[in-house]
Amino acid sequence: MNARLVLSAAIAVAAAAALTWAPAASAQPSEPPPSAPAASAETPAAEAGRVEITTKDTAGDALPGATFLLLDSAGQEAGRGQSDAQGKVTFPDLAPGIYRLKQSATGSPLHEVVADQDVIVTPGATTRLTITDPFNAAPVLLQAKDDKTGKLLPGATVNIGTGTSTLLTLTTGAKGTASGELPVSSRRAQFWVKEIKAPAGYDLYQLTKTFTAGPGDPVTVTVTNTKTTTDPQPEPSGKPTHTPTDTPSSPGKPNSGIRGVAPSASSNVTPKADSSTIAATPVGDSTPKTPTGALASTGADATLWLIGGAAVLIAGGGGALAMARRSRTDSPADDSTES
Repeated sequence: MNARLVLSAAIAVAAAAALTWAPAASAQPSEPPPSAPAASAETPAAEAGRVEITTKDTAGDALPGATFLLLDSAGQEAGRGQSDAQGKVTFPDLAPGIYRLKQSATGSPLHEVVADQDVIVTPGATTRLTITDPFNAAPVLLQAKDDKTGKLLPGATVNIGTGTSTLLTLTTGAKGTASGELPVSSRRAQFWVKEIKAPAGYDLYQLTKTFTAGPGDPVTVTVTNTKTTTDPQPEPSGKPTHTPTDTPSSPGKPNSGIRGVAPSASSNVTPKADSSTIAATPVGDSTPKTPTGALASTGADATLWLIGGAAVLIAGGGGALAMARRSRTDSPADDSTES
């Protein structure tokens, strides 16, 4: 009896152990699920892009030997290259993103490098850029001079340009000079010079001068100015503008009023006294005074002589008439005596 009980208990314990282990085995698979690694293998890698650069100058000519450096967003070098005979350089196999392009050399002493710029690379596409290197500017020295003495003149303003475009404006300073950088668009170009403001006291330089310059060629430009001419103004001397009249040499003859000129035939008329030389007569004094500076004798003296002469003529005429009457009276007496 006891043996049966022990056997039954052993069978019950074994069945309970089997029931406990079975669910745990099904919850933990022995192999990982195949879905996770399969998903990562199907993601495609981003396609690379490229950058193609063409270099030329402002005249349109290709520039071989230009050197460029390409930096990624972290500032690391992503590529370096030099343009070929056609002025082209290519950067292949670039991951998509934004890059920084730097030009370190132009390959020509006549040209200048351009400023840095950003380049965007897109997946599977070619980004094409055209880089135009400008010519080196021509240094210009302006001088303004006096056309007679050669003295340098401040304050002259000059325009310099080509065609219808003004490229540079310079004004001479205290030393009579000015300097600047003249942009050049070809290997040899002609420019004009026009003065638009003259130095103080000088006339404007009317002519338009021309000169030829190339990239980096120093040029000296000179304009000459003439002093402005002014009409001299008469200076007051403090002396009267008219010639004083001469004192007549004899009474009754008027003065001509001009020294050294003989009076004309019509100057026999007695001139009137100049009111400016007549002194004022006090009130109540009826006796005229001889004017100061007036003529020593006037026409009144000649009138007295005429009156005296007329009296003599009248007296002589009366005497002649009396004698004639007396002669007539005596004539009949003489005739009677003779008969």
